[in-house]
Amino acid sequence: MAHSMRFFATVLLLAMLVMATEMGPMRIAEARHCESQSQRFKGPCVSEKNCASVCESEGFPGGDCRGFRRRCFCTRPC
Repeated sequence: MAHSMRFFATVLLLAMLVMATEMGPMRIAEARHCESQSQRFKGPCVSEKNCASVCESEGFPGGDCRGFRRRCFCTRPC
């Protein structure tokens, strides 16, 4: 009986360890990004690379073209 209780406790501990390690990477994936429309980008946003370079000149790490009107939005982690 004592052997089965020890085995059950070991299995339970391993299961909790596996669940805890699986939950860790989810927090990284759920990082929020703040965005602001670029003040210096002119015209419709066609090139993501061009938008990102303009956003970098504004102090943001990157940027994306968004919306129906194709505006450049600068992004950064919140």
